[in-house]
This record gives sequence, structure tokens and C-alpha cells, in this order.
Amino acid sequence: MYFEDFDTTDQQERNGDDVFSKPIRAGKRTYFFDVKATKNNDYYLTITESKRRLDRDGRFVYDKHKIFLYKEDFEKFSLGLEDIIKYIKENAPQTGEKPFRETPAPSFSDVSFEEL
Repeated sequence: MYFEDFDTTDQQERNGDDVFSKPIRAGKRTYFFDVKATKNNDYYLTITESKRRLDRDGRFVYDKHKIFLYKEDFEKFSLGLEDIIKYIKENAPQTGEKPFRETPAPSFSDVSFEEL
């Protein structure tokens, strides 16, 4: 697994052929799950968190953080994520917010790229 931060121009993004993408809007953040292919046609997953904010100049900029997840890590990653989500659901203190519930994933048409 590999973690990477981005500047506003995404100059640090790794190259890889896009195979499939699934954006998930979640409040002020958007998560992008992207399947990419290496030169040897080996697939890997990138997970990008994108959050829009106002810059000092009053312009909108996007803070982005990306995780590269390779197929040899999928099982351990998914098991760890499942354990953590289960723990949070069972142990998170009640804060007056809506209780955690699973919601269906929006379709691609639910995302307005102008807002990203």
C-alpha cells in the first residue's frame, strides 16, 4: 500500500491506465475509487479523498489525498476495514448525530463534477 498527498495541480499523481471509476459523494468530501492498470496489465486500486475549500484568495481549491492499494494487499485491507467499521458501529458514543446506517451508493449521475 502506498499513500500520497497532492498539490492542487495533481502533479504527483502516478501514471496508470484508467479501467473503472466509482465516485462517492459524502458531505463535503468526494471519494474516488479508481481501478488502474500497470504497463503489464496488472490492476490496482487508488482511493482518493477530495475536499473543496476556499483558498486565501477566495478561490476554490481541492485538497486531495490518495492511497494506492495493490491486489496482494486487498484481503488484509478489506478485513481490517471491516473490523474497524464493525468496531465503530458497536462502540461509537452517541453524539446526537444520525445513527450510522448503510446507504445505497449513488449512481454516477448523482455526482456533479462542477462541485468537485
